[in-house]
Amino acid sequence: MKKLLSIILLIASVNGIHAQEMLNYPLDTINGEEVYRYQVERSIGLYRIGVNFHVTPEEIIRWNPQLENRGLHYGETLHIPTGRPVVKESKAVIVETNVKETPIAPPVAQAGTESPKLMDAIQKVIQSAAKDSTVAITETPKDTTLSAQDSVAPYRTIEIALMLPFESQQTKRSGNAERMLEFYQGALIALNNLQSDSVHFRLRVYDTGRSERVVSQLFDSTELNQVQGILGLVYPIQIERVSSWCADHQVPLLLPFSAEEEIVQKPYVLQFNSMDKQQADSICSWISHREAHCAALEVRASDMSDYARVMRKQMQNHKITYSGMSLRDLMNDSVDYALDREKENIILLHSDKYQHVRILMPHLEKLQQDGYRIRIISQYSWAKENITIPQVYTSLFTADKSRESYDAQWATYFNTTHASDTPRYDLLGYDLTNALVGWIQGSKEEHGLQSEIRWEQIGDGGWQNGIVRIIEK
Repeated sequence: MKKLLSIILLIASVNGIHAQEMLNYPLDTINGEEVYRYQVERSIGLYRIGVNFHVTPEEIIRWNPQLENRGLHYGETLHIPTGRPVVKESKAVIVETNVKETPIAPPVAQAGTESPKLMDAIQKVIQSAAKDSTVAITETPKDTTLSAQDSVAPYRTIEIALMLPFESQQTKRSGNAERMLEFYQGALIALNNLQSDSVHFRLRVYDTGRSERVVSQLFDSTELNQVQGILGLVYPIQIERVSSWCADHQVPLLLPFSAEEEIVQKPYVLQFNSMDKQQADSICSWISHREAHCAALEVRASDMSDYARVMRKQMQNHKITYSGMSLRDLMNDSVDYALDREKENIILLHSDKYQHVRILMPHLEKLQQDGYRIRIISQYSWAKENITIPQVYTSLFTADKSRESYDAQWATYFNTTHASDTPRYDLLGYDLTNALVGWIQGSKEEHGLQSEIRWEQIGDGGWQNGIVRIIEK
């Protein structure tokens, strides 16, 4: 059976270990028992409320008999039972990992992430994961005497699962696996900054590899029944399985790398990447505002890419007047009939893959030398190419925000260098972890260090990041 690295991080400033953790909701006493006073939120079901409060739906109905014959009403108040805390403290920072045959019952790590020692240990965990090793750090326990106020202070615990292909079982990990590690490190810094006296975090980290079987084993178990959000996943076969589970259990799934229209139609899916239609719509809006000063053209070919076809359709939807030039004419430098010397010529190429259009660049440069003003509709992924022709493309990222505080934290915790290019995967992990926690807490926007995020619902299905920036270069 394929091995799976499983790590659980209980991330919290530990003031006490309770028989049942107190959540950040008002407390009442009814018939000598403590209960939470909870106001029903939008788009939540009885099962999800039970998971959040660690009780069964039957217990909720017992305390709220009006639910026996009807469903939940948004805004109504429920009473939900809770246990009393045990006044006892343990102040230990422990990180453990080993390689399991199955994802069931992974080892546990208890930690307060404000400790640089913890961050060093977590780094060692990933680096030594393929060696069946164990890394542990224990700090000296602090004063175990709690005041009465400390012993009853309520807090909320948010449990998140991070699922990425770390390739922990590979002798030599690929560059992609190193980027996944940076994503993970950024997520840790985000949770470190988010934790407070009233909000604690549990983070479960899984090396999901490429296999759908491994993911299915995990979700067929009860291990993730307390999880309130899932971040990660790369491969469509895994995303399909997990998105269905999330819809059934009302758990948000934030996908950092997917850009599939079919997937984002599913409830509880949050897709960060923009789809072709969204990118094309943004470009067409940009062209529409300049149509008096520019002329739109497309390079027509038999092998048009999906993006080029979507772009053509969106130009029609925006009622943009455009003409065409054949790929053969462009290659023969015979396109005078299609170009306008009085306007800037915005050219849609036949492919969004640079290797497919690289051969056209000298011909476009010659048109510039002949006095035509040319701008091509390019892609974010072309930014590193040596293209001298003006471009316009869409981006989800920005490099103009101050990151001094974050970079100082990175240096303190990890003592390593991170990628300097945009997008940085550590900042992606940082921003999307903040976005997922924000969603769980009711926010639909995230003003990140590298990305601005505003979740917009796709019909009655999932949610898409609605902020796409236009880059003129």
